[in-house]
Amino acid sequence: MKRFYEKIVQYKKCLVVLFTFSALLCLWVGQRVAVNYDIADYLPSHSPSSRALEVMEEEFEGGIPNARVMISNVTIAEALEYKEKLARVEGVEAVTWLDDAVNILQPLATLDQEQVQTYYQDNTALFTVTIKEDMRIEAVQNLRELIGEDQAMSGSAVSTAISTTATVSEVQLISVFAVLFVLVGLGVAIAINKGTNLMFGEISFVTNAAGSILQLAVSLDYSVFLLHRFEECRQTNSDVKSAMVEALGKSTLSILSSGLTTVIGFLALVLMQFRLGPDLGLALAKGVAISLIIVFTFMPALILLVYRQIDRTKHRPFVPKLQSLGKWVSRLSMPLVILFALVIVPSYLASNANDYYYGASHIFNETTQLGADTLAIEKRFGQNDTYVLLLPQGDLATETKLSQALNELPQVKSIISYVDLAGAEIPLSYLDETTRAKLMSENYSRMVLSVNVPYEGEETFSVVETIRHIANQYYPDDYYLAGEGVSTYDLMKTISTDMTKVNLVAILAVFIVLVFSLKSVLLPIFLVLSIETAIWLNLAIPYFSDTPIFYIAYLIISSIQLGATVDYAILMTDRYRENRMQGSKKEAVIQTIMDVTVSILTSGSTLTVVGLLMGYISSNQLLGQLGLFIGRGAIFLLIIVLFVLPGILYLFDHFIIKSNPVFLTEKEGEEVEEALA
Repeated sequence: MKRFYEKIVQYKKCLVVLFTFSALLCLWVGQRVAVNYDIADYLPSHSPSSRALEVMEEEFEGGIPNARVMISNVTIAEALEYKEKLARVEGVEAVTWLDDAVNILQPLATLDQEQVQTYYQDNTALFTVTIKEDMRIEAVQNLRELIGEDQAMSGSAVSTAISTTATVSEVQLISVFAVLFVLVGLGVAIAINKGTNLMFGEISFVTNAAGSILQLAVSLDYSVFLLHRFEECRQTNSDVKSAMVEALGKSTLSILSSGLTTVIGFLALVLMQFRLGPDLGLALAKGVAISLIIVFTFMPALILLVYRQIDRTKHRPFVPKLQSLGKWVSRLSMPLVILFALVIVPSYLASNANDYYYGASHIFNETTQLGADTLAIEKRFGQNDTYVLLLPQGDLATETKLSQALNELPQVKSIISYVDLAGAEIPLSYLDETTRAKLMSENYSRMVLSVNVPYEGEETFSVVETIRHIANQYYPDDYYLAGEGVSTYDLMKTISTDMTKVNLVAILAVFIVLVFSLKSVLLPIFLVLSIETAIWLNLAIPYFSDTPIFYIAYLIISSIQLGATVDYAILMTDRYRENRMQGSKKEAVIQTIMDVTVSILTSGSTLTVVGLLMGYISSNQLLGQLGLFIGRGAIFLLIIVLFVLPGILYLFDHFIIKSNPVFLTEKEGEEVEEALA
């Protein structure tokens, strides 16, 4: 490796030019990476709701209603005029209203009042709109222009359109702050990673929005550790080039160990059936690999070119000498470790007892226009979703019985189908072609159910199970059910089974890497337990504050925090073992804290600031919560690594140094025996 590092130092200018050009090229390419904002698209293709959508697309022209538009102060006649205007908006496939469910030529008082109030009450009309997936942004903008700011609209299509526009601008702002806050080298790594995402063809909005921040979170440590090692080596080596080679050599093991554990942690996400996991995992694993390349090539070259400017801009350290902190930690090692042990089980239990949001219905809260619109619609018409049930065509008598059974459910407010509109006794030929095309295809009949439940939650999931059970009684394994609540139910089932598998694989893989890199079995147990406890404490706060968690954020942060913060534990442990060879365990603790605190605080504080910045800037609640988890998790990890881990190393020093001597070389064994003597 030394010869490789000497070549890096020798060709520093060429490397800086090469990577700068690559970063600029990738910045341009990165703008052309397609982004998908629909979480439901990442369900496994074999899930029931995904298959239902495929069949419906094959059999029918219109999709599932994905927006609700509420118009106040209108008569029946004016509402019908609005319906026609809404239907003419480019990107709108279909508009459903009261006239599709009942005969409005009759007096309203004579009609089923429950059905009427589903669409019209107190001179306010509620339209169910189907928007084309590839025209959501344009259609939502045009709908807003048509109805005005004082009217309301909500639904998954509206949420996706707003996410597409709002998230892009917010994340660009966060990324600018983040890159300005840290070293230029990581900006180059982030730019290259974004550009090379083109290889995937399309990425999710989570990967696009949070990928740069998460790459920064997990890769910042490498640059900070190298820079501080370089400063140390310069104190004993006046030649900056050889000092850099020495710093690279001393940093290689800890940085590569950290990088490898991080990459493996992210690759564990590839095992998920929920395809957002592979989408994010592959992009971040690639990003960390690129960051490692940058740290060992571009960063040394850049530092050597600008070290004189760095020297001239040096200031007195913000952090004072930390010998007293080391003495304090060594004296309080036993109480701190006992306190740590006491919180492990409660934090674990609390972190696994949270309430979750699985879908996208809560991404925008009441402080945004979409959140306020959604609340206004729900106050007037209640929480409502639209499900579509596809049945084999031909048996109208069975369809009628099924419709009657579904209508008995209190949550089902209305059903639009052939048997509900015309009746089984009226021939299909009597139905106009447009209406028939909506309800009948060559192979399937379609029932459109208006269901008075939220887009997700226990009641919603129970209703989905009930409808599937009833449909299966009349059409055993020969029906399809689709809708936002249905997709969210399948999403919940999918990612709940994914979580345990991904966590276990990630922890086991990280543990194995640590065993071989640290040449110990006991040390990796302490390190992994420390990191996992920080994760549990982070996720326990929502439980105690009674705040539901976006399950996607919960899933991601478990891998992110494991990958982002294992570096601190590895650095602390490596330095302790180094210092232990020079003195007693008490002296080693004091010296280790003096050696690593600045590096860890630099990285951890940046991670905290960038995470909290993302949390408070983003109007997207999923991304905002993920940012808060990152920032808060960094604080917990700093506390545990700086105040608890040294105590663990101190208390179990004998076992750590002497454990598994089979991993130690003969020379290392002699050094250990001398140090312990």
